[in-house]
Order: sequence, then C-alpha cells, then structure tokens
Amino acid sequence: MTTTVNDADVDALLAKLGRLEEEIAGVIVGQKEAVRHLVLALLAGGHVLLEGVPGLAKTLMVRTLAQALELSFKRIQMTPDLMPSDVVGTEILERGADARRRFRFQRGPIFANLVLADEVNRSPPKTQSALLEAMQEQAVTYGGETFPLPRPFFVLATQNPIEQTGTYPLPEAQRDRFLLHLLIDYPSAEEEEAMAGATTGDWRPEVTAVLDGAELLAAQALVRQVHVSSALVRYAVRLVRASRPAETAIDAVRRAVEWGAGPRAAQAMLLAAKARALIAGRFAVALDDLRAVALPVLRHRLVLSFRGQADGVRPDDVAGALLAEVAEPRSPLADA
Repeated sequence: MTTTVNDADVDALLAKLGRLEEEIAGVIVGQKEAVRHLVLALLAGGHVLLEGVPGLAKTLMVRTLAQALELSFKRIQMTPDLMPSDVVGTEILERGADARRRFRFQRGPIFANLVLADEVNRSPPKTQSALLEAMQEQAVTYGGETFPLPRPFFVLATQNPIEQTGTYPLPEAQRDRFLLHLLIDYPSAEEEEAMAGATTGDWRPEVTAVLDGAELLAAQALVRQVHVSSALVRYAVRLVRASRPAETAIDAVRRAVEWGAGPRAAQAMLLAAKARALIAGRFAVALDDLRAVALPVLRHRLVLSFRGQADGVRPDDVAGALLAEVAEPRSPLADA
C-alpha cells in the first residue's frame, strides 16, 4: 500500500511530529536523545534495541510512545520458557456453527502495530528467531499459510547489559535487523531529583494521542521523499566500508574489529538521517544528520575481536574513530 501526503497537509504533519516528542518528554524526564532516536526510527520504519540497566524507564518510554500513538500495542515479557507460539500464535481446535470441529489460527501478541519485547535476551534462540523473522518479513507463516502483520509495524526490544546468567545474547545477524541500538544512560543529578520528586507524589501524567496509523504511514512515505545528495550517500558508504578490517586504513578498526558493518548499515544511516532532517523541517539531508545517527546505527553491527575486547574497546570507540578519520565530503550537497 502506497501512502502519499498532499502539500497542504505537510505542515500539519510536521507539527504533529513535534508534538509527539513533547508528549513523550512530558512523562520521561531527560533522555531527550533517546526519545528523538525513537521517533526517528518510527518515521524510518525500523525497529529499535534499547539497552540499559534496570530503572532507567526503558519500558515506560515505550509505553508512553504507544499512548501517544493511536495504534495497537502489545507487550511480550521474554522469559526462558517462552515458546515461538507464545509470540506468533498457534492453532486451536474449535467447534463451528455446524457442530464440526476445525483448527483456527489464534494470533499471538506479535500482531500489533507496536510491540514491546521486554528483556529480549532472556528468551531462547528459537523464540528470538520467531520474533526477528516477523520483524524482517512483516508477516508470520504458520501451517503453510502466511499472515501479514498490521501496518505500521514497529518492534522495540529491551535488554539489560549487567545480567548475563540465564540469557541468550542476540546473534550478530539478528542484531542487524534493528535499525538503531540505543544506550540508555543514567540521568543527570538535576534530572534524577526531578524524577524522584515527580514519581513519589500524586502527579499522574496524561498522554494525548497525536498520530494515528494512516498519518504515521504518510510520515514514513514523506521520509522516503527527503533528498540526500550523492556526496552524502558516498560518505555513508565510506563510513560503513571503513568499519571492515580487510578494507580499512584506520588503525582502531584493524586492532579491535573482527567483522565490520554490512550493507544494511548504510541503508539504515541514510533512512535515519532522512527522518532527522524531516523532524527539523528540512527536506534535504545535511552532513550533521548522518553524523548524528552514525553511532546508534553502527554500534550493534560491529563485532569486536578478542584483542579489542581484552583492551576494553567499545563499539562506540570504533564508531567514533570512523567519524574522526573518514574524510567528510567537500561539498555535502553535491549530486555529482
């Protein structure tokens, strides 16, 4: 289905995108960058992996986003005993009006516009695969029949980096299915004071729905129309290719990286940059847009070598070296 936006509706749609961030910020204290990246991924039509220690409002952030959208929402608590059928659904035997028994596919919680997979690394690999296959294919196949997922379709998965017992780390190929990987950090002292005061009183924030499904699809279509110059496309590809040890001249990559980012990284970087430009009211991607989304696009696509891990190198360190050493285009807006 193709969704278009009339010129007369563009300004109203951009205003609603700004209000979407404001509604989330009215509940979530701080975490402005994470909220902005959540909205970017939503507009780009990609999924997000949120990582942070307990108590940093990852789940609340997702729930608030769901309340600000007129979309169906489901939460899946990923546990070690969770089976694929608990995610995608299963067949049930029922008696019809004609008194005959027949099987019917009972849809699972994956059949929602916005799906929260809480602590995704706690479920076993077969369940993770079922979830991530649905993310990639936008459909579920059961018993030889394909069931399309609702549109728009958006998966937010959380994981806790400090607990490793009883967890199943996502394989690299499955992490690549996420458009962005966001690290949720501790709030500042001022933000933590505001959070403590607000959450221990009788204040109950009210979230107003800002966008419905049709408007979100229209916004996603509008993102695809944002212009990106050939020079910036080449720059995004150079960043990605420079992350591969066999193709790079950057010492930090050669020393610390075993496998670099694949072609999907450049696509994700360009889409997220287009969404960032659109939120800012621009219909052309700037160099700053690409650089602003490079870390959340690259950090989960870089596989560190044993030497890199032993030296305490983080994926963000490598991504920072890429941004520092890969030459920027002399004329970012050039299409030649």
